[in-house]
Amino acid sequence: MFGQIFENVRRKSPLIHSITNYVTVNDCANMLLACGGSPIMADDPDDAVEITAICGGLNINIGTLNQRTIPAMLAAGKRANELGHPVSLDPVGAGASRLRTDTALQLLREVKFTVIRGNISEIKTLASGSGTTKGVDADVADKVTEENLDDAAAFVGEFARRTGAVAAVTGAIDIVGDGERTFCIRNGHPMMGAVTGTGCQLSALAAAFVTANPDRPLEAAAAAVCAMGLCGEIAHRRLTGMDGNSSYRNYIIDAMYRLTPAELEKGARYEMR
Repeated sequence: MFGQIFENVRRKSPLIHSITNYVTVNDCANMLLACGGSPIMADDPDDAVEITAICGGLNINIGTLNQRTIPAMLAAGKRANELGHPVSLDPVGAGASRLRTDTALQLLREVKFTVIRGNISEIKTLASGSGTTKGVDADVADKVTEENLDDAAAFVGEFARRTGAVAAVTGAIDIVGDGERTFCIRNGHPMMGAVTGTGCQLSALAAAFVTANPDRPLEAAAAAVCAMGLCGEIAHRRLTGMDGNSSYRNYIIDAMYRLTPAELEKGARYEMR
């Protein structure tokens, strides 16, 4: 299943418009290229709507908001909706400041999203309208564990039903659900948390996967999560004693570039709930 989804990305090479985090924009572009997609970035309101119209999908990431990019996000999201294009949201740091929280909630009200990907604290903020996010990392009290996995999966499913989007909550155990079915995914490596932007890259990746597989958004989002985690595992095995988190970042992108659909099919580790 995931192998065919990945094959569709490689074959269709979807053009993805990302209005994204300045900290990670280059890595997001390279991850899109590595998976077989094609990136374009435009965040001026006078440019973003036109660029969205020529792309297959849109990725919105609120990691570095400003008064120019917020209107661009809203306008681009609405244009993508008009055209029937998939849209992903990464609510980076929602709950950490009023601007981030208010912007994320406004986007949810005014734009229909295909996929919403964040950590558990960010998604809880969107669900409740307030939160306790510590920067861009999940609040310790909100970490998904084996002990609370059933409750977390139920929460993700309910959030997906309320928003009409596939919800992808990533952490030590990743949960991807659409309100009816839920994937619990166990790919990845703890060192991925030492690299700024692996979540941002995953959100761009998810946009490419759902754009190439518009009839299977849940499976496409889950495949993207598995692929990113698997690449984190492959990259970690490549590290030498002289390598650190900078090399690891590059190795993750390299692993995605070299990953085959068959390897993803074999390496994906998940269960359904």
